[in-house]
Amino acid sequence: MNSGSKGDDANRSEAAPTADAGGVQVVRDSSHRLNDLPDPKVTLVEFLDFECEGCRAAYPLVEELRNQYGDRVEFVIRYFPLSGHFNGERAARAVEAAAQQGQLEAMYRKMYETQSEWGEQRVPADDVFRGFATDLNLDMAAFDAAYNDPATLERIRVDQQDGEKLGVMGTPTFFVNGQQIALRRAEDLRTAVEDALQNTP
Repeated sequence: MNSGSKGDDANRSEAAPTADAGGVQVVRDSSHRLNDLPDPKVTLVEFLDFECEGCRAAYPLVEELRNQYGDRVEFVIRYFPLSGHFNGERAARAVEAAAQQGQLEAMYRKMYETQSEWGEQRVPADDVFRGFATDLNLDMAAFDAAYNDPATLERIRVDQQDGEKLGVMGTPTFFVNGQQIALRRAEDLRTAVEDALQNTP
């Protein structure tokens, strides 16, 4: 399932906390949620790279799970752009800049829906992403400022560093209630979510 990888053990399953434990966090208070649940039974976290074909392939399944379980499962995304993807970090910066204007999900969707247009290229996609921001009617001065702000890049780095400490070695990597899920096929993610729902009081 993992298309982007930093090693051969990208699908290794291991337990991980959802809160702070020795500086390692699966979810931070500042992590981006795709839905807002006051008391979720289950938390699904995806470490992703918007240029990753595997993440794009998983996107429809994640959307299905959101539609089916969004009232009980919290969906969290964390940035993990891989060094081999020329525009992965730029895409994350664009999504983060949009998030600062309340358009996280719109830009998140835009990246996956258009990935074939800008992904896997060795040409900077800055202008493409500015075009997406224009399409979303964002304040372009604010978008540009956030896109180029070192604090935006640092925000992405925090996610990457947490992921590395948790053993994330490729994308997409999913955690369900703090447990890294070994995905051998797409339906393994659905099974993990359903099992967690059944086993959580």
